[in-house]
Amino acid sequence: MTATATIVAPAGRAPRERRSRLDARRQRWGWLFVSPFLVVFALFLIFPLFYAFGMSLFTTGLATGTQFTGIGNYVKAFTDPLFLEGMLRVLAFAVVMIPAQLIVALVAALVLDSLASWLSKASRLLIFAPYAIPVVIGALMWSFLYSPRFGPAGSLFELVGLTAPDFLGAGSVFGSLVNIVTWQWSGYYMIVIYAALRSIDPSIYEAARIDGANGLQTALRIKIPMISSSMVMVITFALIGTLQFFTEPVVLRNIAQGAIDAAYTPNMYAYSLAFSYSQFNYASTIAFSLGILVFAGSFVFLLLTRKQSGLK
Repeated sequence: MTATATIVAPAGRAPRERRSRLDARRQRWGWLFVSPFLVVFALFLIFPLFYAFGMSLFTTGLATGTQFTGIGNYVKAFTDPLFLEGMLRVLAFAVVMIPAQLIVALVAALVLDSLASWLSKASRLLIFAPYAIPVVIGALMWSFLYSPRFGPAGSLFELVGLTAPDFLGAGSVFGSLVNIVTWQWSGYYMIVIYAALRSIDPSIYEAARIDGANGLQTALRIKIPMISSSMVMVITFALIGTLQFFTEPVVLRNIAQGAIDAAYTPNMYAYSLAFSYSQFNYASTIAFSLGILVFAGSFVFLLLTRKQSGLK
């Protein structure tokens, strides 16, 4: 007499194996679709970063050739008066420009959030439109508007018997640049804040109205506190962009009659060193020194606002 043994697989084992095979297949297809981006990302960002960092550790001279200097270039950069002056200037821009952009974007988002008509959609489009204009085109447009000879400012001031101020003079170019960047970026930040406002449960507003809160109280005590994480994100983006200030002053430099020099901002200083004086090693050092300061500033800001941003 013979006995037949039957082996029964543990319950649920086969479905788990099928799920694992399906997950593995999805991961392979995911990596396949992402691979073109990864290749471009590595070739045009990661590799240039490593190459530039390697260059920043060397010094090339006509008589001495290329020599390894290690952190010597970084010591020179952080004691370079032109670099430090440019950093102080972009910090001054940050102190003025970031609050200006934030106030404009926040007020516009709050007003549009309270509207429920076709006017809200049209207004969002109009406020966002400057961000869709390329930065170079926008700066060239404002350079025409600021021009005392060809711009409309001269004619407008003559109508009231006044002389148009020199918007691109040494004493006023700072405010002119603040105006350009605020005009360019406030619409983008407005969209971010507006999207955060639309994600708030409307029942909260209804409860506030029942308790007797008016529109201003609802905005100050409910809306703004509930979008604090989005506000932190906007300020972080604005801080990073301001510290890397480059395009607008470069475009206006030839029109501003000496008010903007080659080292007006750290990015302009690095550009000038590389392409005007062929000091590629020191230009790489300036660029990485700026990157270190941008990272440190962003990290400190996020650390100080970790509760508002939701970071632990």
